[in-house]
Amino acid sequence: MDEELLELQRQFEFAQQAKSSIRLSERNVVELVQKLHELQIIDFDLLHTVSGKEYITPEQLRLEIVAEVNRLGRVSLIDLADSTGVDLYHVEKQAQVVVSSDHELMLIQGEIISSSYWDTVAEEINERLQECSQIAVAELAAQLQVGSELVSSMLESRLGTLIQGRLEGGQLYTPAYVTRVNAMVRGAARGITVPMNLSALWSSLQQLLQAMDGATGVAMDNSFFQSLFNSLVKEAEILGSLRAGVHWTPAVFAAAQKEFVDSFLSQNSFISYDSLQKLGIPQPMQYLQSRYPDGVPLVTMFIHPSMIEMLDAAIEDAIERNSWIDCLTVLPTLFGSQDASKILSLCPSIQSALKSSRALILGESYVLSDGFVKDVFSQLEKEMQTFSVSVSAKLGDEKNTTKENKCGNDSGRLPEPSDNNVESGSKPGMEKGSKKKKGKSGNSRNSASDDLDNQEPVPTKSKKNQRKGKDISASHVSESKKSKEDNVAVPSEDWIVGKLLSLVPEFEEQGMDDQETILKPLANHLRPMLLTSWNERRKAMLAENSDRMKRVLDNLQKKLDESYLNMQLYEKALDLFEDDQATSVVLHRHLLRTTGASIADMLLFNLDAYNKLKNGIAVEESQNSEPVSLSPGERNSIAKSLLGSLSVKAVALVESMEGKRIDTFMIALAAAAEESGLFLKRLDKKLEKTLVHSYRKDLASQVSAETDPVSLLPKVVSLLYLKVHNKALQAPGRAMSVAVSRLKDKLDDTAYKTLMDYHSATVALLASTSAATHDGDEVASDGIPTKKEVLESLMPSLKSLVLGTSQPQGPS
Repeated sequence: MDEELLELQRQFEFAQQAKSSIRLSERNVVELVQKLHELQIIDFDLLHTVSGKEYITPEQLRLEIVAEVNRLGRVSLIDLADSTGVDLYHVEKQAQVVVSSDHELMLIQGEIISSSYWDTVAEEINERLQECSQIAVAELAAQLQVGSELVSSMLESRLGTLIQGRLEGGQLYTPAYVTRVNAMVRGAARGITVPMNLSALWSSLQQLLQAMDGATGVAMDNSFFQSLFNSLVKEAEILGSLRAGVHWTPAVFAAAQKEFVDSFLSQNSFISYDSLQKLGIPQPMQYLQSRYPDGVPLVTMFIHPSMIEMLDAAIEDAIERNSWIDCLTVLPTLFGSQDASKILSLCPSIQSALKSSRALILGESYVLSDGFVKDVFSQLEKEMQTFSVSVSAKLGDEKNTTKENKCGNDSGRLPEPSDNNVESGSKPGMEKGSKKKKGKSGNSRNSASDDLDNQEPVPTKSKKNQRKGKDISASHVSESKKSKEDNVAVPSEDWIVGKLLSLVPEFEEQGMDDQETILKPLANHLRPMLLTSWNERRKAMLAENSDRMKRVLDNLQKKLDESYLNMQLYEKALDLFEDDQATSVVLHRHLLRTTGASIADMLLFNLDAYNKLKNGIAVEESQNSEPVSLSPGERNSIAKSLLGSLSVKAVALVESMEGKRIDTFMIALAAAAEESGLFLKRLDKKLEKTLVHSYRKDLASQVSAETDPVSLLPKVVSLLYLKVHNKALQAPGRAMSVAVSRLKDKLDDTAYKTLMDYHSATVALLASTSAATHDGDEVASDGIPTKKEVLESLMPSLKSLVLGTSQPQGPS
C-alpha cells in the first residue's frame, strides 16, 4: 500500500514538472468561463473580485461575511469589501441577505452587529455603572459611535439581566442611586406647605445633587424627578393634588384654604375673589359655587343670600319714604359699583319697584324713589321759570330807552353844545376844559355848528303805503334750527348739577361732589323732562303769542314802508352836493346817524321781539309809541342773537351804519329785509311827487308854528330847497353854511341877505351860549339887546321869506 502511494506521488510530481505543449491566456480563460456559462454547463452565479483575476460565488461571499462577523461581532461593510476583495455593492447586497436570515444580526449605519457584541458591551456598561452610579446614554452613544436611540433600545432589553440599573430621561442609574434620589424627592415634597410649581423644586434638587456629586455628577432630567414624584403620589406616600402635571397643592394647604374660606364667609357673609386668588385658588368663582351652592356670585365678590335680604330691606324703606339711597353705603367697603349693580338686580323690592315705575337706578348703585325724583323735578321747574325769564330778558332789558332831548324842544332852555365833532377833527369837551380860556371863540363857533346838527326838520306824518303781501310770518327763522332754538332756554347740564347740589344738600354733605356718580346721571335724566316741560309751556305761550307776532310784523311793515320812503326821498337831495366831497360825506353820515339809525333800530328791535315770541319767550308789550333807540353794543348783540343767514345780514346792516355812504346802508337794509320776509317799497315819480307835496306842507306848518329861533333855521333851509330844487334836504349844522351859500343864485338879493343875516345871528348866539356855559358867566342884560333877542327879531322876516306872507318886523 505504501509503495503504491509513493508511486502515485512520483507520477503526480512528474506530471506537474512536465511542460505543457498548449498554454491558455487569461483572456482565453475568461472567454472559456463565459462560454461555459452560456452553455449552462456552469449554472450558478459568479462574482468577480476587485483584482479581476478571481471568481467567487455568492454563497462563498456570505460564508466569509458570517465568519468575519462571528470573529469580530461588529464589522463594517467597507472592511468586508477590503477583506473579501469584492465590490462594496455585492458586499452590501449579500450582507442584507445574511442579516435577514439571522435575527441575531442587525445592519446599522453600514455595520453588521451581532447580539453577542451587544451582550459584551452591556457587561462592560454594567461594570462601569456599578463604579460611577450613573452614566449618560449620550456619552455611551458617543463612545460606541452609534445613535442614542439604538443604545437606549439595547439597554432597555438588557435591564435587570446583564445591566443592573434604571434608565430614565437619557440617564442610566443604579438602584441604590435611584433609591437615594427617591428619598430626596419624598422629603422635599413632604416639606412643601403651600402651592408650588414642581419645576422650581426639581431645579433645587438638581443643584443639591450637583453639589453632592461634585465634578463627577451628571445633569439629571426633570422627567426623572417627575416619574419618582408621580409614583410617590400614586402610592400615597405624599398627600395633595397635582394639576396640569406641575402645579402641586399639598393637602395641608387645601385644608387651611377650606378653613379660611368657611370662617370668613360665615363671619362676613361675603368673600372677595382676590382673597381666594391670593390663597392660590385659580378659579375662585367656580370653587365657591361648587362648595356653597346657595351662595350668589357677583363680579368681584361671592355673597351669602342674607346680604341681599339686608339691602332689600334698606331699599324698600327708602322707597316708602320717597327718598333715595346709595347702596355702597349699606354694603361693605370692598364692594364696587359693578357688584352693587349686580346685587341690586337681585333685590325683590327693586324688581317690583322698577316694574311699577316707583324707583329709578342711576350710577349703578343709587336708587331714587319716584316721589323723590318728582319732587326734585317740580323744584327745578320753578327754577326753570326764573331761568327762562333771565334768558328772555338778556337782550331786551334796556331796549326801550327813550332818545335824548333834542336841542330846542324846551322853548325856555337854550340848546347845549354838542361834542360830535368827528368830521371836523375837534376833541371832546372834557379834553378842551383845561384850555377853555384859549381859543374860546373858535371853540364856540365849532360848538354852534355842531348844535345845528340836531336841528333838522322831521315830518310828523307821511302818506301811508299799502303792503304788497300779507303772508310774511316766519321766513327769517329756518325750521332746521328748531333744536337750537329749543336749547336757548333749556339749562345746561352744569346748571342742573348746580341746582341739584343746592336743592339736595345731602349730595354734597355725603361727599358726592364727583359728578360722574349721581349728579350727572340724574341731570341727564331730568334734562329731557325739563325740555319736554319747557316745550309744552312754549307751545302754550306760542298759542298766546300768535296774535302778537302778527301785530309785530304788521306794525313793522307799516313803519318800515313809511321810513324807507322818507329815506329814499332824503337820499335824492344828496345828489346836489356830489361836487363837494367834504360836504357830501357830512350829509351822508348825518343821514345815516338820524334816519338810517332809526330804521335799523326799529327793524332790529322788532325782529328780536318776533324771534322771542316765536320761541315762546315772554316779551312785554311796550305802551310807549316813541321810536326805539339802541346803542351800538345793543345793535350788535341783537344782530348776533338772530338765527342763520339773517344774523349775518343783520350784522352787515349794523356795520354799514359806520360807513361814509348811504348807498351801502341801503343795500344792507334791502338784504336784511328780504331775508326776514319784509318788503321795501321803491319810490316812483308819482309817489315822490305826493311825498314832496306832503312834506312841504308839513314843513311849512312847522316853520309857521316854530318859536325856537335856533330850530327855525334848518327848517327854513329845507323848505327853501323844496321850493328851489324840489328836494327834501336833511342838513346838519356843519353843512348849514354850504347849504345856505348854494341858495345865493336861486334867491333874490334881499331874501338871500335876510337868510345870511339870520344864519350869522344863529351862529353868534350859539357861540356866545357855548362860551357862557364854559366860563360859568351869565349873559348880560343891561338894556342892550341880547343875541337871542336879535335872532327873535329876525324870525318874522325869515318866516315871511319862505311862507310868502307879510310878517311884522320886530325891534331891531
